[in-house]
Amino acid sequence: MPKDIQGSDAETGGTPADQAPDGPVDLRAAGWKAMRAALPGVFPEGDLDLRDGKLGEDLVDIGLTSVWGALWGREGLSPRDRSLVTLSILIALGAETELRTHVRIGLTNGLTRDEIAEVIYHAGGYAGFPRATAARTVAREVLGE
Repeated sequence: MPKDIQGSDAETGGTPADQAPDGPVDLRAAGWKAMRAALPGVFPEGDLDLRDGKLGEDLVDIGLTSVWGALWGREGLSPRDRSLVTLSILIALGAETELRTHVRIGLTNGLTRDEIAEVIYHAGGYAGFPRATAARTVAREVLGE
């Protein structure tokens, strides 16, 4: 499909992730909104500076805008469905640190303990048994089992 100069879908009137129908979206604000919804009580209100002066300090800000603002802030999938997708990808990647956080986010977004177990089983068929076993360990830790 052709894209106009702004990157919008010329045939459907769609807009890119950083463009709302009435103008640009503040991806930082959208990121904070999505993160606070996913992790209630973790981050105080307002725009926080999460830089710590150490190597790679901008990575958090990049994630805030490009992942939380541009992706989690999109319409098209519910937060619950995004959690299913995210858990599956993190299991396949063996990204245990992020998986720990996203098991918690999945619970916040309405996933049940049994549904998280099913994601682990299903991912094991595609990503392998070692990845599924590691994910089970992480999920058990998060769930206090």
